[in-house]
Amino acid sequence: MGQPVSFRCVGCGREYEPWSIDYHCPHCGPLSGPLEVVYDLRGLASRLTPSSFAETRRPSLWRYEELLPVGIEHSVPLRAGWTPLYARPELAAELGLAALWIKDDSLNPTASYKDRATAVVIAAARHLGRAALTCASTGNTASSVAGFCAAAGMPAYIFVPEKTPRPKIAQLLAFGATVFAVEGDYSRAQRLCEEARDRFGWYDRSDGVSPINAEGKKTGAYEIWEQLDGKVPDYVLVSVGDGSVISGICKGFLELRELGLAEDVPRVYGVQAEGAAAVAHAFARKKRGEEILPAEEPAETLADSICVGNPKDVVKAVTYVDRTGGGFVTVSDGEIIGAVGELARKAGVFAEPAAAATYAGLIALLTTGEIPEGSRAALVITGSGLKNPEGALRAVGEPLKVPPDIAAVERIILPMGYED
Repeated sequence: MGQPVSFRCVGCGREYEPWSIDYHCPHCGPLSGPLEVVYDLRGLASRLTPSSFAETRRPSLWRYEELLPVGIEHSVPLRAGWTPLYARPELAAELGLAALWIKDDSLNPTASYKDRATAVVIAAARHLGRAALTCASTGNTASSVAGFCAAAGMPAYIFVPEKTPRPKIAQLLAFGATVFAVEGDYSRAQRLCEEARDRFGWYDRSDGVSPINAEGKKTGAYEIWEQLDGKVPDYVLVSVGDGSVISGICKGFLELRELGLAEDVPRVYGVQAEGAAAVAHAFARKKRGEEILPAEEPAETLADSICVGNPKDVVKAVTYVDRTGGGFVTVSDGEIIGAVGELARKAGVFAEPAAAATYAGLIALLTTGEIPEGSRAALVITGSGLKNPEGALRAVGEPLKVPPDIAAVERIILPMGYED
């Protein structure tokens, strides 16, 4: 594993002994002082080559063990990471792009990108000797924690908003987690989770809380680079709720450049729903020279996985995205629903609304010219459409009802110009 040099505050730059602090800079506080894991990248660069990771023969994120803060000996036997990167040249040509890739993380064990962070966080908890994991979540992080804890034989205590989609609740209960459906929104679930964490000593896997989250999530960037034979796209689009996934992806690309393994860093763009755009608004404040915080505001969108009004990783997300030269874009719920159907029909990828937001964001950025024609872009699909089937049905409509009679089928098919 890569030995961390320190845990550094993104806000003030103070450095702390690795593992001496769990969650945030004591000087700056939870929102202003997120921590990042710092490595001796110069030392690592002297021994890592582009083929180092393939030589491990590990079809999971643990192929990057040398760049992770804990070793594979603490891991749980569930495969997270090494998900496919699909090229879609026909869709790229239709959009005026030179290339379009889709990183499909719906194929992780619990069907979302969040498994990357959980795989490393639960290894850290075992390294530290912690007895249980907890999290507050709109659904995907909760499913991930519940699944990995089940595989580890570790208790999981989950706090979700009471309106969390039933398919996601079913996953949690099936994995044997203790689930608290908290009256109110995600922010209330967050606060109660933090109180319970401090009261009972559970290790908190909530997005934007532990610096270890980004270490798992950065591996998606490593994979895109490796799957493109040491190259990176011009643009990478990521849907954003708490800001934790995009923080990790940015960190991964920035580390690849610092290691000398990649020449360039893609411009990373965060995509948020218009009704839940706290991180995008914080980024706009930064670009105007204003304070990033406060960031709490009302949140309402059908894309439940990114319906976050009090993002915990806002400082890190805004800071890292800015370092890549990227930005943020907001899209309407209607555009998100349209993107669910477009991705499924044109790319063969069934994404939940929050994940399909990246495609809606791509269309918006192409329309404004912020992503120019002829660019090479990648979309990160963070969750399966099976996570929120009700949302998907709004995009695709209902099946055609017919009696058990071939003539009824003919009356529908033949006017479509079908030829046998």
